Amino acid sequence: RGAGRMNAVAEAILNFLFPPHCPACGGYVRRRGGWCSDCLLRTIAVRRIPLSFEARKFITEGWALGRYHTALRELLLPLKYQGRRDRLPYLATFLAAAAGRCPVLSPAALAVPVPLFSAREKERGFNQTELIFRDWLTAAGWTWRSALMRTRATVPQHGLSAAERAANLAGAFACSPRASVAGERVLLVDDIFTTGATAVACAKALRQGGAARVDVLVVASDSI
Repeated sequence: RGAGRMNAVAEAILNFLFPPHCPACGGYVRRRGGWCSDCLLRTIAVRRIPLSFEARKFITEGWALGRYHTALRELLLPLKYQGRRDRLPYLATFLAAAAGRCPVLSPAALAVPVPLFSAREKERGFNQTELIFRDWLTAAGWTWRSALMRTRATVPQHGLSAAERAANLAGAFACSPRASVAGERVLLVDDIFTTGATAVACAKALRQGGAARVDVLVVASDSI
């Protein structure tokens, strides 16, 4: 109880010195990680991602919870490239609000994150997809398993064409020998879906590893 009271006092002081603001409009909100109700509703855009013929060979359904070029971009990029973990509470609030609108989240099964290459994760200090999704999904009853690994380094996808992205990631993922997905319904999670090259490469590896079905869920995408 004492620790809880101390945390509450510390949070009250922090909120007094640095008032929490909505990540979309900058308006004052009651708690850190909160959104204005109108901004949150406008940012949620749960929808099925259109999949290419190649993607449909490995992915059953793809879903995004919001559009990328919104406040979500200003939350995801600082987290991903600047280590701004203070963005996570806002993302957690967004996920919780959007979850009930996404049919792929029920029933719970096995969740697998898109992995980073080991050297890149060591340099960054974290996998942003794990920070965003792991606690949220496990609290909802999902089994979390880091079942994929990168087999080689790849160049950053930013600025590459769709064909170049696919070539860059071809054969870059494999199932970990220490984490079976055989016979499992897998939810592959990532922060952003752009051309789908990463999702397809990962889903292909999961299906080759014996997964019965692979669905994809991302925080944000501008694919219509």
